[in-house]
Amino acid sequence: MTKEIQKLKKQLLMEELQRQRKVPNWRLWIFLGLALAVFVAGGVFWYHATLQARLEETFQNGIALRQSGRYVEAVEMFSHLHDNYPSSARVPEALFQKAEILDLYLFRHSDALLTYLLLERDYPDAPQVEPARRQVATLFKYRLDDCGQAIAAYQKVLDQPGSDNDQLQYEVADCYFRLNNFEQARIEFETLLNNYPSSDLTAEILYRIAITYALESKLPDAAEAYRRVVQDWPESPYAIEASFGLATVLEEQEELLEAMKILEELDGIYPKQDILKRKTEQVRERIEKKKKAI
Repeated sequence: MTKEIQKLKKQLLMEELQRQRKVPNWRLWIFLGLALAVFVAGGVFWYHATLQARLEETFQNGIALRQSGRYVEAVEMFSHLHDNYPSSARVPEALFQKAEILDLYLFRHSDALLTYLLLERDYPDAPQVEPARRQVATLFKYRLDDCGQAIAAYQKVLDQPGSDNDQLQYEVADCYFRLNNFEQARIEFETLLNNYPSSDLTAEILYRIAITYALESKLPDAAEAYRRVVQDWPESPYAIEASFGLATVLEEQEELLEAMKILEELDGIYPKQDILKRKTEQVRERIEKKKKAI
């Protein structure tokens, strides 16, 4: 009986040991789980705590690459910043820097245009949007030779007040001029005069208004506009050009003696003396022919 009891105890002991090996130690697992959670939380905190510093370092590396002339690498750096961290406060400036490099140094004007437009679309409240819009207008007009799109781009900038809006209005008028729409160009020039009467561009604008009349063969209007430049802005270099333009218009109107007088007064002061000489000889010949005809 005693042997049986001992045998039973031994069997029970063996079963208990086996059961303990099968049953997990819950305290150990809980401890390991908590430790892992603390480790992960600490990693996440460190990542976010240092993210802004690392993004700023990336941005400054892009600036340094640009300054050292490594333009392709700079573009890649700014693109990385935008593609991977689009919500970073540095991204609008990174896009602007990228677009400038594409335009000014890599001559990838279409890519520069798309980058400026991306900046305007995705970050409309960023301070870089206004200069980006100006660059879009410049790209359309002077790089891509698309004055139609340039007009729309300039008008968007003109919707906001600015100290150089007279210059922007001038660009719009010049775009119409380049499109050979002389009547609309003149309207835009006159709008500029009305809206910005103190503009430093006034003499040039009046001169170009005269040119639009001349190109449309509206000779009396052209003569009047040229005279206004000469009389109101005698110290301006456009006064000399206007005098030559007036002489040309007067010749077309058969007012040859007055045209000759103006041309003689321009001798020695008109910057294109060879052109002046040919025009003077032409008018003189016409005067002589007219005298002989009489």
